[in-house]
Amino acid sequence: EVQLVESGGGLVQPGGSLRLSCAASGFPFDDYTMGWVRQAPGKGLEWVSGIEWHGDVTVYAETVRFRFAISRDNAKNMLYLQMDKLRSDDTAVYYCAKGPFLSAPVPTRADEYDYRGQGTQVTVSS
Repeated sequence: EVQLVESGGGLVQPGGSLRLSCAASGFPFDDYTMGWVRQAPGKGLEWVSGIEWHGDVTVYAETVRFRFAISRDNAKNMLYLQMDKLRSDDTAVYYCAKGPFLSAPVPTRADEYDYRGQGTQVTVSS
């Protein structure tokens, strides 16, 4: 059974930083592209970032490029999202998401990821 468990969300002031983590289990993690998607209040799912199975290729939505950094540790089955220079419009529930098997290029739509975790709330407010 695929399990994705996110952690690291919270309340942060504008300009601050957070690091999200995702513990994956139930599938061969190092064979799958992974990503992060988010859902802001009253809005649909938005793809944020993706990383190829080997970790060498990363892709970002324009709204987070140069502020967020995705990474993975295949030895630990862990996915991360370092979020810097946070803004109020980054407020959302963030989900770790499992992408396609050995996929290239990295999918850039939320519906191309077939499993999500329960999510972690990120609130950016002063």
